[in-house]
Amino acid sequence: MFIKVENLKKSYTTGEVKTQVLKGVNMALEKGEIGVILGPSGSGKSTLLNVIGGIDRSDSGEVLVDNIQVTKLSDKQLTDYRRDNVGFIFQFYNLIPNLTVGENIEVVSNISKSPLNTDDILKAVGMYDKKHRFPKELSGGEQQRVSIARAIVKNPKLLLCDEPTGALDFATSREILKLLQQINKDYGTTILMITHNSAISAMANRVYRVRSGEIVEQVINKTIMPAERIEW
Repeated sequence: MFIKVENLKKSYTTGEVKTQVLKGVNMALEKGEIGVILGPSGSGKSTLLNVIGGIDRSDSGEVLVDNIQVTKLSDKQLTDYRRDNVGFIFQFYNLIPNLTVGENIEVVSNISKSPLNTDDILKAVGMYDKKHRFPKELSGGEQQRVSIARAIVKNPKLLLCDEPTGALDFATSREILKLLQQINKDYGTTILMITHNSAISAMANRVYRVRSGEIVEQVINKTIMPAERIEW
């Protein structure tokens, strides 16, 4: 398995109140697959994604990504792991406002070990003609395309997406999902995406339903639906 999570637990303490966010999560995803984590707000989806991505630490349990024991890495090793192995796409695009589209991509490309060609990636996401525009000159969907380009230019083994269509309308959302599916096909990138929209699960190889910090159901889809056919 490319991703293997075993008995993962995570809690947060606020004052004297301790909240258990992850309660012994177990999951697995094969290399080159698309996985979708479904669940309501507050169910632990983002925390799970952040621990897998090396942004947050668990209290106990184990996360392996491509045989890297993420939960055992030092802070320095976690930085290297995120830089060399993981691309992040968030609901809000986090582009640098005073840099052009091309410069936003190159910032990441310049610190990567084996980056892809910036122009090739901009063409792949349909943003090459906007290379010299600034983020404020782009629509929400275009900004999300740039954030996807920024995530994949470093040629990551794993692409983690936190509600990547949450701030977009239906038509734009479908275009973004179609783009993610194309990236998975063209580059063989393993993708793990969290959403509260169950319709998106139709495009995934594996679906994980999370409730109150636990995975209550795992489904392997025998048929993968093209993103352009998803309706919600």
